[in-house]
Amino acid sequence: MKHNLIICLVLLVTLTTSAQDVLGKWKTIDDQTGEAKSIVEIYKRDGQIFGKIVHIIDATKRDRLCTECKGDAKNKPVLGFELLKNMEKSGKYYKNGTIFNPENGKEYKCRLLVTEDPNVLQVRGYIAFLYATQYWERVVD
Repeated sequence: MKHNLIICLVLLVTLTTSAQDVLGKWKTIDDQTGEAKSIVEIYKRDGQIFGKIVHIIDATKRDRLCTECKGDAKNKPVLGFELLKNMEKSGKYYKNGTIFNPENGKEYKCRLLVTEDPNVLQVRGYIAFLYATQYWERVVD
């Protein structure tokens, strides 16, 4: 009986921890219009978290180029663009990295948090004390 209880607790903790993971695909939701814009795949590379645009929902925008980008990214396709970079787990947050907005060509400090609903990701971009927040929805295949 005691052995079964321990197994159940371990399984519950494992399932809860994996549900809080940021890895996977997320539907981006525009914080001003509420419209779904793209699918971003978040993945781990060299111990850090990155995210790239793997699908653009509006078919008329799928061939868009990052005209506002600078350097090597200038005029490269937005589809496939790596917009989340160098995020690190710190407690319940992922932070110390950046998020890039291909629409205005600007990079921001970033913080990610899987909310109490494991299918909602809070994405916050910062400039000094100012910030904007979006809530992305997990894509379940």
